[in-house]
Amino acid sequence: MIKLNVYSIKGVKKPTMVLPHDLEVKASKVLLAQAIRVYTDRLHPGLAKVKRRGEVAYSTRKIYRQKGTGRARHGDRGAPIFVGGGVAHGPKGVKRELRLPKKLAQMAFKLALTLKAKEGEIVVVDNLSSLTKTKDAFSLINKIRVGQGGRAGKFTFALSEGNRAVNLVLRNLENVVTLPFRNLNAYKVFYGGGLVIDKEVLETYELKKKKLEPKQNQKKINNKKKLTDKRKVTKK
Repeated sequence: MIKLNVYSIKGVKKPTMVLPHDLEVKASKVLLAQAIRVYTDRLHPGLAKVKRRGEVAYSTRKIYRQKGTGRARHGDRGAPIFVGGGVAHGPKGVKRELRLPKKLAQMAFKLALTLKAKEGEIVVVDNLSSLTKTKDAFSLINKIRVGQGGRAGKFTFALSEGNRAVNLVLRNLENVVTLPFRNLNAYKVFYGGGLVIDKEVLETYELKKKKLEPKQNQKKINNKKKLTDKRKVTKK
């Protein structure tokens, strides 16, 4: 059970709340490192390309005869050994894509949240939708920074779907990134500095979880019934 500090939009501390149990997982630094490696690889466009021997604008005529000159044997001036020739073993402009299975990506995201929460770098802001002035947002960030001991140099605001208008208030602040909570991933959480979550996000997350639990339990019951029915048929 990990407790999260809750603030009002005025920067006043409120009673703490617990990180949803579904988002708390056991630490696996190997998985987190693997996920971050995939995300950082995708940041590079992979457009670097050099001209090879057959692509440079040079004549393909042999520069001098093969024997009798006392010099090394050469063909045309486009060889990599000459200045202005093609480049050997250079980048080809092919983008390699590392992939991460969906379940592993979700697990890495939960792991990053767990580590951040244990370090006290996740806070929850109540009634974030009523924040209308950039000045008030700046004051809120400063109070959160003081509450965290001044550790966070930058902040990532994870907004709910209905509070996207808060982006207009926060977009002019330095070292502040805003995005919907559903667009977070392990990389953005791990390198996003202090994570500020809209309280509405966690409340809706808990509601969805409660709605899904009866369906999941019913599926388990149905699967058990099917297994028992199959066993009865095989025994006959």
